[in-house]
Amino acid sequence: MIKQENIRNIAIIAHVDHGKTTIVDQLFKQSGLFRDNQEVAERLMDSIDLEKERGITIASKNGGFTYKDHLINIIDTPGHADFGGQVERVLCMADAAVLLVDAAEGPMPQTYFVLKKALAKSLPILVVINKIDKPAARCDWVMDQVFDVLVQLNAPDETLDFPVIYASARDGISKHELEDDNDNMIPLLDKVIEFVPPPKGDNDGPVQVLVSSLSYSSFFGRMAIGKLTNGSLKPNQEVALSKLNGDLVKGRVTKLYRFTANNQVETDYAQCGDIVAIGGLTDITVGETITDPANPIPLPALEFDPPTLSMTFMANNSPFSGKEGDFVMFRANSGTRFKVAGKEYRLLNDDSIEAVVADPRGITRA
Repeated sequence: MIKQENIRNIAIIAHVDHGKTTIVDQLFKQSGLFRDNQEVAERLMDSIDLEKERGITIASKNGGFTYKDHLINIIDTPGHADFGGQVERVLCMADAAVLLVDAAEGPMPQTYFVLKKALAKSLPILVVINKIDKPAARCDWVMDQVFDVLVQLNAPDETLDFPVIYASARDGISKHELEDDNDNMIPLLDKVIEFVPPPKGDNDGPVQVLVSSLSYSSFFGRMAIGKLTNGSLKPNQEVALSKLNGDLVKGRVTKLYRFTANNQVETDYAQCGDIVAIGGLTDITVGETITDPANPIPLPALEFDPPTLSMTFMANNSPFSGKEGDFVMFRANSGTRFKVAGKEYRLLNDDSIEAVVADPRGITRA
């Protein structure tokens, strides 16, 4: 069992395509998690088909590995602005943020957004200037730009004195200084252990887990993911679920999982500071607190920025309901004939509603 003071929970944040998922792959590989002859897929954390197709992270992922008697839990966050809400949810599981910045592009709009959210959680910031192998890399300029962004966000003085690691995630290299001769990720791993604080909390106190994310099991249904802010958990332990409306619902933990690499591994015990997946509480949602039924202490609910776009999906109750015809959607040229509710129509070369006319043939617009 790894001691609480040897746990490190970090969130990887960055603008899209600045190398978050690639650097996580390298950390997994070089931590000794896999055998030397083991075949490991690229973009290990991107498990959704659409993520593999588009080459971007859409949903936040949890992973973990051990290094030098330390447990390092990694939260891989989306970099695309469309999925920024995922970042807000999962940052409360982290004790520090690793900010990746492209060595040529520097801070980008989403860099500003994720950094603002990390500072709002009072997370220490470890800066990694990635892609130093680019011919157009300008590391000193990038470091100055990161400093300027932190000043704009009113970061505290201790955050302005941020540590920097230089890296090429593609090549699996990290360095303390650009001039260093190094061919592995050990400098970054060592800096994480040195810089990131261990999780706070009392292992013997009442249970507190803020549900930050959800996963689904075909056997157990909805599963809650969160960090044990206080207390410890075991399978079959009775807990209480503090709902968003203030209600308290009793339940029982049926399954408990840790994260190793990108997999959930069943465990019989979780201590304060661990990031776990919890099964058995099916009626659960993000922002609720799993707590002690004898001494319920709910944590503050998560607050999210309102969505940029909201949509309502409903049944078709228009006058055309039930009269969809042979084609629901189509693109056609002038003269195309089609049926609606058994009647034949013809499409004229016009953008107005009169362009659709009844077809006995030969009828045209006056």
